[in-house]
Amino acid sequence: MSIHENLLGGPPPTHLPDDPEPRELLAGGTPPADVAAKYPTSSLAWAQLADEAFERGSVVESYAYARTGYHRGLDALRRSGWKGHGPVPWEHEPNRGFLRALHALARAAGAIGEQEEHERCTQFLKDSSPTAAQTLG
Repeated sequence: MSIHENLLGGPPPTHLPDDPEPRELLAGGTPPADVAAKYPTSSLAWAQLADEAFERGSVVESYAYARTGYHRGLDALRRSGWKGHGPVPWEHEPNRGFLRALHALARAAGAIGEQEEHERCTQFLKDSSPTAAQTLG
């Protein structure tokens, strides 16, 4: 049991299974659209697409990419035993795609004035991984 479980009685951290191929392709410079097309369940590819769209000012496109990555990540979390709450540690690299997509969704929602979604996603990120919330800003 982790300290978190012992002190707070919460669920154990969820660690998504490693899927190194999309991560390696992205790290090697393969365009995220190509990675998402080959690995459509990769939250990391969708998160990177969301980041690129946001950086070029395509906020609605960023929102759509982020939402896709977020939902793909929720599916993966549920398959890994997640029950809708509990830690999703940033320190476990396979979790980062979901956490990045969640952050991108919060950011894009805020940019288009969807305040309730922005607040919900921001809090969800903090609750899932304080480290991710701090790292991603």
